[in-house]
Amino acid sequence: MSRASFFPSATMASYVGRMFLIRSLAILALLVIVLQTLDLLGESGKILAVPTNGDAEVWRYLGLRLPQIIARFLPFSVLLGTIITLATLNQNSEVVAMKSGGMSAHQVLAPLILVSAGIAAFMFVFNERVVTRSNDALDAWQKVEYRQIPKASSSRTNVWAIDGNTLINAGTVLTTKTGVVLEDVSVYERTNGTLTGIVRAKSAVPDKGAWRLENASRFMVDDASVAPLGTIIAGRGVSPDRFSLANVKGDNLAFLPLRSAIKALKEAGRATKPLEASLWHKISGPLSTVLMPLLGAVAAFGLARSGKLFVRAVAGMGLGFAYFVVDNFALAMGNLGAYPPLLAAWGPFVLFLLLGEAVLVRTEE
Repeated sequence: MSRASFFPSATMASYVGRMFLIRSLAILALLVIVLQTLDLLGESGKILAVPTNGDAEVWRYLGLRLPQIIARFLPFSVLLGTIITLATLNQNSEVVAMKSGGMSAHQVLAPLILVSAGIAAFMFVFNERVVTRSNDALDAWQKVEYRQIPKASSSRTNVWAIDGNTLINAGTVLTTKTGVVLEDVSVYERTNGTLTGIVRAKSAVPDKGAWRLENASRFMVDDASVAPLGTIIAGRGVSPDRFSLANVKGDNLAFLPLRSAIKALKEAGRATKPLEASLWHKISGPLSTVLMPLLGAVAAFGLARSGKLFVRAVAGMGLGFAYFVVDNFALAMGNLGAYPPLLAAWGPFVLFLLLGEAVLVRTEE
């Protein structure tokens, strides 16, 4: 059996890989059932509190929330599947037999890494095609407190724009084929930082570099009077993309649309570092599943009869969970602008890749 071959035995690779995949999927199914049930118990009351909602809306929430739970806990399932698989092989002395046949520690882990790479590819496609859409739809639904969402090709709620001393708030931003339409518009007029009046209108549409407000009225702060204004022009210089590009969330867009949104935001002079971190994390996040066999490898080696198998399993679990903690922390720092986007997205992955390799080579190779 040649040590130069990464997969010295097709039969062994198939046996170990199939065992690992089945255990990982079983753990994922168990986690999804428990977590989805607990989440649904907490949200079903809010959904059914809306008079027009019924069982169909509860099932709709279930369909939108399920992809999020799968995407979030799939790496955890791979970690636990790794530890259970390797601990079982160790307990049955199968790892000892593999190493007696000339297999290195990396060759023992090779089937798990290959299966994890396939899971990572699936996770990336699943995030791009399913999770981002469910995130966007669920966010929009939750912003209106599970009520009917206004029909449009795209909509956002509670969007703000600042133009000097003037603050503009749109209750709903509708992006249709003909352009951007604002609904439930409030224009807060300030002088030297002091609020002097509030102009409210049911709707607003772009008009020659400004916004045309229909059926507007002005509330004066000093005497609490309200005066009807009819149709007026306001917000001159505030372009429609200030609203259409507002509240861009990295979790709600696929890789290519998010990259295009970042480019548009840069051209508009907006800060994009948090979104850039989310962009690169769309690749490093799914790749975290490839790290799990390496981080959980300590459960595979060492004699089971030494009585330290449980300790090794706990150590592997702790190393894997430490990665998730560091990864979330780095991404949070990237969202705050404290870390550069590439460091926030790739730093934890590279760090734990080197750490896992160092532990494996130091102890087993």
